[in-house]
Amino acid sequence: MGVMGAGPVPDTVKIVVAGGFGAGKTTLVSAVSEVESLHTEEVMTSQSVGVDDLAGVEGKITTTVALDFGRITLDASTVVYLFGTPGQRRFSFMWEELAEGALGAIVLADTRRLTDSFDAIDFFESRRLPFVVAVNCFDGQRTHRAEDVRVALDLEGHTPLLLCDARERESVKEVLGALVALVLRLELSGA
Repeated sequence: MGVMGAGPVPDTVKIVVAGGFGAGKTTLVSAVSEVESLHTEEVMTSQSVGVDDLAGVEGKITTTVALDFGRITLDASTVVYLFGTPGQRRFSFMWEELAEGALGAIVLADTRRLTDSFDAIDFFESRRLPFVVAVNCFDGQRTHRAEDVRVALDLEGHTPLLLCDARERESVKEVLGALVALVLRLELSGA
């Protein structure tokens, strides 16, 4: 029984945001979260030299070591919790825990380091967890056509691929909408 005068408790939905190191996962969660998002960012030290590949993201000075967390209310009956994964392979052991109970996932891709997306795509495909791929267009630059990225990632035809700007709330909301539409379509088709 709820508190007198309180409305019904909204349904909660868990979505995982994964992708390669420096793809913009922390930025995406921050852009859309209606509450101050939680980040486990740490300054990169000399200990990461030779361990973390900085090619293409040379200016990166922090890294997520556990998770990012944010929340967005879709309507009076639905609240979405976003869990961003760490991007480096050495932290991939956490992905299983973060994906537990998730409705779906967003794979954030960076065309400067496109091969970094393969681990996340393989992870979600092997678990049959619905996902969309969002290509982060840094500084609003669309350097590749969506069709070319789809071929390079060897995505199945039913997997949505969108171009987005992880800094822009409306762009991120479009990605979330595409994921929700995919999940609903799969549920209706019985897949």
